[in-house]
Amino acid sequence: MAALAALILLAVALAWPVPRVMAGLTAFRRAPRPALVVWQATAVAAVLAALFAAPAAVPLFLDGSGPVDEQLIPVAVAALLSGIVAARLLLSGHRVGTNLRAVRRQHRELVDLLAVHGDTQVRVLEHPTPTAYCVPGIQRRVVLTQGTIDTLPGRELDAVLAHERAHLVARHDLVMEFFTVVHEAVPRFMRSSAALREVNLLIEVLADRAAVRETSAVLTGRAIVRMAGGPKPAGTMAIREAPSAARVRLGLLDDEARIAGMPPALVSVGMYAFALSLVAMPFALLVGALTGVTAS
Repeated sequence: MAALAALILLAVALAWPVPRVMAGLTAFRRAPRPALVVWQATAVAAVLAALFAAPAAVPLFLDGSGPVDEQLIPVAVAALLSGIVAARLLLSGHRVGTNLRAVRRQHRELVDLLAVHGDTQVRVLEHPTPTAYCVPGIQRRVVLTQGTIDTLPGRELDAVLAHERAHLVARHDLVMEFFTVVHEAVPRFMRSSAALREVNLLIEVLADRAAVRETSAVLTGRAIVRMAGGPKPAGTMAIREAPSAARVRLGLLDDEARIAGMPPALVSVGMYAFALSLVAMPFALLVGALTGVTAS
């Protein structure tokens, strides 16, 4: 019974207050890759804890030592929780995935139709506003406007292209889609827009640092400033951000900066270990419930 209660509490905590707290831990933005892994582990652990509630209640159903009514109530609650979470995840995954792919397909077809020139993966649109983004998918595209080419010097343009290609190669769109699916599956009053923005920022920082490795921090920073502001097309991943987000990204280009006074490598190891422990927790509690030993 204690393991079942712990699973339910863990699911609620990881889906509700924990993401809000994590979104405020801005120091860990300097380690974007392990930070993103911790975010993923938090989401996965929350889902697993909710789904494991039903099987964790099986021993209560099989145990005939107490009144039937007292045994059925926690079993019913656990089964209901797991069933609702599974249904909402499936519905959210179908809705988000279908909408994203439809929007991207339509946008890709429109870009291919309107592009004035470009190679097999880069398309150039005749528009004066500096804009750059990528359309993820099997038939992926990097899209630039003529305004981008006219505004940015050659090496800054290389930084923009490196940023967008980093999104495509690492399939950052799938990472963001996963978090969007989980976000939409959670009841509205439990959702955290700040958490979703933080994940998006970490993804952008990863692409920024890929651009730094191909060009330099100075060139990438200048490109971020020149491209800041304005909306991005739905279903795409763009270098353009609000000016406030651009300022934050400028401060995160250096991957050698110390984090909370500690070396980045040491912090990264600790974060990966923490992520692993998060995912292991629901399994430990489930095993404890099924074997009659409460995981402490």
